[in-house]
Amino acid sequence: MGNSYAGQLKTTRFEEVLHNSIEASLRSNSLVPRPIFSQLYLEAERHLSALEGGSRVDHEEEEEEGEGGLEPNCPPNPYQMLPPPEGCCTTDGFCQAGKDLRLASISNEPIDVPAGFLLVGAKSPNLPDHLLVCAVDKRFLPDDSGHNALLGFSGNCVGCGKKGFCYFTEFSNHINLKLTTQPKKQKHLKYYLVRSAQGALTKGPLICWKGSEFRGRQTPAGSCSGSLFPPLDSSGPLAASSSEPTPGANPSVPMGAQQAGPASDHPSLTAAATGPTVFNGKDSPKHQQLVKSKLSATPRPSALGILTNSGPPKKRHKGWSPESPSATDGSYPQGGGNRAKYESASMSYMPQVGLVGPASVTFPVVASGEPVSVPDNLLKICKAKPVIFKGHGNFPYLCGNLNDVVVSPLLYTCYQNSQSISRAYEQYGASTIQPISEETQLLLTVYYLVQLAADQVPMMEDLEQIFLRSWRESHLTEIRQYQQAPPQPFPPAPSAVAPVTSAQLPWLAGLAASSCNDSVHIIECTYSLAEGLSEMFRLLIEGKLAKTNYVVIICACRNAAIDSCIAVTGKYQARILSESLLTPAEYQKEVSYELVTGKVDSLGAFFSTLCPEGDIDILLDKFHQENQGHISSSLTASSVTKSASLDVGGAPTCTSYTLEPHHIRPFQLAVAQKLLSHVCSIADSSTQNLDLGSFEKVDFLICIPPSEVTYQQTLFHVWHSGVLLELGLEKEHMTKQRVEQYVLKLDAEAQTKFKSFLQNSFQNPHTLFVLIHDHAHWDLVSTVHNLYSQSDPSVGLVDRLLNCREVKEAPNIVTLHVTSFPYALQTQHTLISPYNEIHWPASYSNGADLYPENKKYFGLSEFIESTLSGHSLPLLRYDSSFEAMVTALGKRFPRLHSAVIRTFVLVQHYAAAMMAVSGLSQMKNYTSVETLEITQNLINSPKQCPCGHGLMVLLRVPCSPLAAVAYERLAHVRARLALEQHFEIILSNPSSGITVGKHFVKQLKMWQKIEDAEWRPQTYLELEGLPCILIFSGMDPHGESLPRSLRYCDLRLINSSCLVRTALEQELGLAAYFVSNQIPLEKGVCGEALESDTEKLSSTDSEDEELATEGSTSEKRSPVKRERPCSHDSTSSPLSSKASSKSAGSVLGGESSAQPGGPSQGEQARTPQPCSPSEEGRAPGDKQRLRVSQGPAVVNRHSPGPAPQPDSGLRTSQKSVQVSVTSSSSQLSSSGSSSSSTVPTAGTLVLQASHCSMTKACQQPPVVFLPKLVYDMVTSTDSSGLPKAASLLPSHSVMWASSFRPLLSKTMTSTEQSLYYRQWTVPRPSHMDYGNRAEGRVDSFHPRRLLLSGPPQIGKTGAYLQFLSILSRMLIRLTEVDVYDEEEININLREESEWHYLQLSDPWPDLELFKTLPFDYIIHDPKYEDASLICSHHQAIKSEDRGTSRKPEDLYMRRQTARMRLSKYAAYNTYHHCEQCHQYMGFHPRYQLYESTLHAFAFSYSMLGEEIQLHFVIPKSKEHHFVFSQPGGRLESMRLPLVTDKSHEYIKSPTFTPTTGRHEHGLFNLYHAMDGASHLHVLVVKEYEMAIYKKYWPNHIMLVLPSIFNSAGVGAAHFLIKELSYHNLELERSRQEELGIKPQDIWPFIVISDDSCVMWNVVDIDCGGERSSREFSWSERNVSLKYIMQHIEASPNITHYALIGMRKWSSKTGTGEVREPFSRCHVHDFVVLNVDLTQNVQYNQNRFLCDDVDFNLRVQSAGLLLCRFNRFSVMKKQIAVGGHRSFHVTSKVSDNPMTVVPAQYICAPDSKHTFLAAPAQLLLEKFLQHHSHHFFPLSLKNHGHPVLLVDCYLNLGSQISVCYVSSRPHSLNISCSDFMFSGLLLYLCDSFVGASFLKKFHFLKGATLCVICQDRNSLRQTVVRLELEDEWQFRLRDEFQTANAKEDRPLFFLTGRHI
Repeated sequence: MGNSYAGQLKTTRFEEVLHNSIEASLRSNSLVPRPIFSQLYLEAERHLSALEGGSRVDHEEEEEEGEGGLEPNCPPNPYQMLPPPEGCCTTDGFCQAGKDLRLASISNEPIDVPAGFLLVGAKSPNLPDHLLVCAVDKRFLPDDSGHNALLGFSGNCVGCGKKGFCYFTEFSNHINLKLTTQPKKQKHLKYYLVRSAQGALTKGPLICWKGSEFRGRQTPAGSCSGSLFPPLDSSGPLAASSSEPTPGANPSVPMGAQQAGPASDHPSLTAAATGPTVFNGKDSPKHQQLVKSKLSATPRPSALGILTNSGPPKKRHKGWSPESPSATDGSYPQGGGNRAKYESASMSYMPQVGLVGPASVTFPVVASGEPVSVPDNLLKICKAKPVIFKGHGNFPYLCGNLNDVVVSPLLYTCYQNSQSISRAYEQYGASTIQPISEETQLLLTVYYLVQLAADQVPMMEDLEQIFLRSWRESHLTEIRQYQQAPPQPFPPAPSAVAPVTSAQLPWLAGLAASSCNDSVHIIECTYSLAEGLSEMFRLLIEGKLAKTNYVVIICACRNAAIDSCIAVTGKYQARILSESLLTPAEYQKEVSYELVTGKVDSLGAFFSTLCPEGDIDILLDKFHQENQGHISSSLTASSVTKSASLDVGGAPTCTSYTLEPHHIRPFQLAVAQKLLSHVCSIADSSTQNLDLGSFEKVDFLICIPPSEVTYQQTLFHVWHSGVLLELGLEKEHMTKQRVEQYVLKLDAEAQTKFKSFLQNSFQNPHTLFVLIHDHAHWDLVSTVHNLYSQSDPSVGLVDRLLNCREVKEAPNIVTLHVTSFPYALQTQHTLISPYNEIHWPASYSNGADLYPENKKYFGLSEFIESTLSGHSLPLLRYDSSFEAMVTALGKRFPRLHSAVIRTFVLVQHYAAAMMAVSGLSQMKNYTSVETLEITQNLINSPKQCPCGHGLMVLLRVPCSPLAAVAYERLAHVRARLALEQHFEIILSNPSSGITVGKHFVKQLKMWQKIEDAEWRPQTYLELEGLPCILIFSGMDPHGESLPRSLRYCDLRLINSSCLVRTALEQELGLAAYFVSNQIPLEKGVCGEALESDTEKLSSTDSEDEELATEGSTSEKRSPVKRERPCSHDSTSSPLSSKASSKSAGSVLGGESSAQPGGPSQGEQARTPQPCSPSEEGRAPGDKQRLRVSQGPAVVNRHSPGPAPQPDSGLRTSQKSVQVSVTSSSSQLSSSGSSSSSTVPTAGTLVLQASHCSMTKACQQPPVVFLPKLVYDMVTSTDSSGLPKAASLLPSHSVMWASSFRPLLSKTMTSTEQSLYYRQWTVPRPSHMDYGNRAEGRVDSFHPRRLLLSGPPQIGKTGAYLQFLSILSRMLIRLTEVDVYDEEEININLREESEWHYLQLSDPWPDLELFKTLPFDYIIHDPKYEDASLICSHHQAIKSEDRGTSRKPEDLYMRRQTARMRLSKYAAYNTYHHCEQCHQYMGFHPRYQLYESTLHAFAFSYSMLGEEIQLHFVIPKSKEHHFVFSQPGGRLESMRLPLVTDKSHEYIKSPTFTPTTGRHEHGLFNLYHAMDGASHLHVLVVKEYEMAIYKKYWPNHIMLVLPSIFNSAGVGAAHFLIKELSYHNLELERSRQEELGIKPQDIWPFIVISDDSCVMWNVVDIDCGGERSSREFSWSERNVSLKYIMQHIEASPNITHYALIGMRKWSSKTGTGEVREPFSRCHVHDFVVLNVDLTQNVQYNQNRFLCDDVDFNLRVQSAGLLLCRFNRFSVMKKQIAVGGHRSFHVTSKVSDNPMTVVPAQYICAPDSKHTFLAAPAQLLLEKFLQHHSHHFFPLSLKNHGHPVLLVDCYLNLGSQISVCYVSSRPHSLNISCSDFMFSGLLLYLCDSFVGASFLKKFHFLKGATLCVICQDRNSLRQTVVRLELEDEWQFRLRDEFQTANAKEDRPLFFLTGRHI
């Protein structure tokens, strides 16, 4: 077929060899083809094409270009392209001469085309979106039928003009196709090119290469491949595509397009099809212009080029290797050039719109023999269009009356999918595991059809599961074997199960079908399917297939390959299947057409003949005239009197009607918090995708579908939630117009509003915008593939707006999709990460109620449960008499769509029921029990409530034209019956609001206490309590909520296309409901049938005979109907007992036919006793028994028997059910039990008690009526235990990735279901996520996109609005910190002396003046509230001045904090990321992340007696602060500036921050605090924490303490910082001395700062101009640390100060504290330390607590100056983790971390006390803090007699005062001569403390002594050295130790008493 089979041998001998080879490979058990293939230039799929003498052309479709090389499993292709000549152009899309050939580029350029040549488009595998233009001699192209192309090639290059290419290989090289496979013109020349009306060159029809395109393999996509309506391409108006799968199309469009609907009758649909007249698929390029102009209006499918048909070869045999490139398993191959395989096996799908009509029929799909003629009057005779599913092999042409059949490729696709072995099994060496054979497939299909009940419809999902199970079972052993052992090179032989041969197949199929009473008929044919189809048509015309539902045609003649097809001829099944093949758009078009053309009139005429008294309308008019003058109807009378009483006597009250206040439920709060934590985790991840720290506020936009009611409802929620006020977006008095800014209806106007949202987000980078996409499963159409772009701009809007580049890239937009049905957003290509999905939590977990609520949610699973439990009336029901009538009418009117029939029947039922309730009792024979129950309760409920509250009936009519018809008819009947004041009928349309009559608006306003004269209800929720029928139209509900007064949800009219999970659950979601938790639900549901249960009405005997006959003639009733009335009324009427005595109708009316199966003899004989009201709660067993009792003559529709003929069937299905037409409204459950002949007058109506229907509304969910088909699907379960509906295709816009998928499991959580769909579904090309993988990113998830899913009506809107407010609170919280806010303590102890620093406004202290100030020993820092008071000479403290001691655990909890907004000068923790900080934090391109070096730094220190080895971690970016040796790079010193430097660019003092346990929370980011100034900041960390700190702070210098300090306290860090700094000062002095700088000029200060200092403030003083005035005003403001440090560093004589600090901030700071600008007192938290002056004063390296107080006292006693700048203050953040709290004292022995109380921290030496795992020093300090009164009993609250502390301050608790003295010579101490001390504490005293030193002090008699030493030995030595025994008495039992083991070096104590 071309010249491209270079080297192909054409000899007979060769064919024979090849044939034998194939035969051998077919018979062998090995799957590996014989080697002859690899020696030939033939592709694996072409093996049979040349062999069958033309009798059967089965050329496998050629692969799409480049496919072979890209598919992961295909063997490497042997074809090698010649290298291009040197220097030529090799760019894709250009020829070797460098000229552009792309259609898009040159479509408007004139191209010279020689005579006889045509322009065609070639596809390049590297440019999937472009066609290359070529000129080709048309003799080498096929004609219209795909024949007569000459072998060879002749073409010209249109780019450079080179002519005369005689070989396609040469030509493909020239135009740079760069093929990896053998170049073939059939494969790469794809399209004719035609000129458009504007003269532009566009893509035309496909070139129909006979072998490649017109193969028998049908489109897996089910594109209308039969149509010459080329599925169109986005780049050109028309592109004929035969077997190329069409992306937009659904897999079940009629294939071979035999008419997807009754389109033939109406020109409106066929107009598009009549462009080119198409006969047998012949259409030539000449017609293209015509087609194009006619069709430009038809919807266009999208970029078709994107798909391949890489399905497995159609003609299956054992030699086909699943690894050949065509093997599909439905999963998309990765890679740009690949085309996604498009297959699906769902019945519900969305085929091409508009491609209906005769023209779409006749694409020849490899003809086999003669065409088959479809008989002319087929539909008339059969009463339904047969649906023919293509099976295996070839399908013949059909001709003739093609409108009366539907042909579908669904089954073919299903077979194909089931033969491609899933990748899941390939790892087990799948080449040895054969796919299920064609014969077995067909046989299993027959088995499946045989077991289908008469009212069931076959489903592809079921078949796929059957195939999968069968395949698994047959290969179980092999799979297991592979799972246990690695695949061997020589696979074991498959198990010896004898396969079905094609010869046995017809016989086995016949055997299987023999048992089914002819419901499946097998036709075997010898030559081709054509004869079988002809035979079937003959049998249909002769009426011989009346009982047959399915005809299976098998042709198993030649070469062991079978042809098959299956025709569905059952009227019910064929109708449902053919209608399910219509898309929603086609369905609406079809219905509108039938209404417009008046086809439905015949239906109306038929109805009017049924009524015995003549036309219903005549009856109505008669009734109207009779009742016009005087309203005698009891109903009207009661209603009028009631409304009169309302007007006159003031409104009566009804307690049941309460409008619930808006409040947030625990569940919603939990979900909002889950959403928040997901947003935080995005922010916390290292990807920098969301910087929460940079946002100051939250803004939002809610996008909703274009439904006016949903829009108003959302506005209402936003308004009442208060979220706008909370977010600070609106002020207190906002208008509705303002609220509308935040809700976007996705309609034509949406784009402008959305643009302003984007602009707003761009202009406010510090606002976090949350884009909420509510009802997110609606409209997922891709903009690229938008088929409707011309006609409906709102379709594809979601993709155009929410997926636009601006939204995706904006760093401040988070998108939240909210939906009840997330399945379409959970595909392999989804943008939402599985980690960003939030599912509504289950209310129970392990039996525990997680979120107790006073309402119980009643959703789909609860509805289904109600059908299973035997103790209450089910809430899901179906109406069998309605179904029977619809079926009968369907046979009578085969050309009408069943939606039309169903609507008309239902409206007729409602009309008849209204008439019956109004007094026309004869009409009750023309309605069904269900409809009568609904109508009675609707009309009677307002009369049972003093205010007239009623119930709502939701009537769902998806098709808008039909809804309008229903509305008009019902409104007309209501008007004629004078019921306009009784109930409203509301027609709802998504696009328009609600219209309610004035009378009812008035009632609503009165009930809801609304004053506004203009008010109209705008949402369904505002119809609360209004008696009404709400006709709910629109193809999909859009999230509208319904009021609690909804009692009946009538879904009997939902479309059969709802057979996908989303659509089905969406319809059932309308009834989802919250019921009150207080009442047991069963009781509530039990009384469901009745709204009035007060009156008991007796009945006459006149109905007995009538009833008996009804029981026998009625058709089967719903199994869920009326087991026994759980009603209170009329159950004990005489009739029930009489009726039950007749065995013909043992339980009559509603109960008579309550069970599908035929009754057992025993059941028939059983006569139920009359049931009195008290028996309401009868045992479930009895009810079950009643449920099955049934009249013997009831037609059992479950057994396939002859369905009644239309007329008689209709007559019986009218179901003359007797129902009381009186006001005892709803005892319909016992449908025959009360009189129809007694129509009461107004006087007989007795209301014994009022029951408002609203009371029940809170206690029970609505009753839902479903079509039988849907009911069965929802209530039946599959093998996994889930409802069958759950295993349906999840959504119209996705398809299964493979039929080799497991079933969903009942135990799956929402998360697991999501992962299941993510693995097993792929989006269709029309889905907006379809192109997601092609973007080339491995991580295809969008980082700022979340998905919230939860059941319908459960409160998701409230949850996400709550999320917005807590997100806003959190952002504000992120910009706020809790800082300690405590008053300074012990202020009253500060003696008001004459010592004042005189100059109030001095910026710096005056040194001389300052030296004269006394030192204030008292601690004022509030954190030391529990610390011992330090006495100095002038304080005499009274005990009541001190507070009481607090419990240790309260200390942290009770400290007062204030919430402060972070200023721009704050210090931050690791959670802060802003643009400016990136470089500072080390996230900078110049410095690679974490690039730092470790340097050792050693110095000797005599006190430790050893060399100290420290380590510095120095990032590259900070190396300039250090000096390194040259060469060698060893760290020598840290650079220090000069005292004389005056630069304002940097801070001179290095800052050291000791930290532990706060790698995330420590405030080490000083960038903003330092206002960007250069500074040196060193974190001082413990060795074991180095790695984690380095990870979080990669750009910070770290000083790592030696490992011996791993368990040390803060004293060790302070000690080492100071010693290191002094050592460094000396190094710098000697280094800079060489540079000529004096040693005293080197800057000697360092800063030691806590890791919780967050902000710094300064006090501004205004003295009114007088410098020394004592009167002044002051204010405090936030300043940068840079300001404070530079101010301090600029102090004159600064080097004379040893320690400089500042106040701790407090909101309670008084004038007194800031009056003195400087104080000489203790400094804490943030100190500037002069390491030079303090060279000989050390921090105590052992200390954990109070080490700063201890150090301050040492500095003071050394005679050095401590200066506190009172005008500066530091704010300290409360950080709940790390710091000194990270030390936990636990037992060393037991594993359980029990807390140990401080009293146990010390013990007697050598005792059996439990040792503790904590440093001895910590135990000592903690013990003394809490229990020092054991050692110093005299000192307790004895502040006049303090404890003397020598050289060391220890905290003895707040109850004990202390006096500090230093033993150092020349030290400054307070005068102690006045004091009598109550105790003496000697802590590790050194040689400076001598006996003579202690003798200076005086002690009270009985004062106590405590000596603390490192060991017992030194304890004794100290006692001797200090001659303590002279004055102190010791006892042996007074020795103690800290509770440490010996290896932990405990401290030892000795206590004694003063003699």
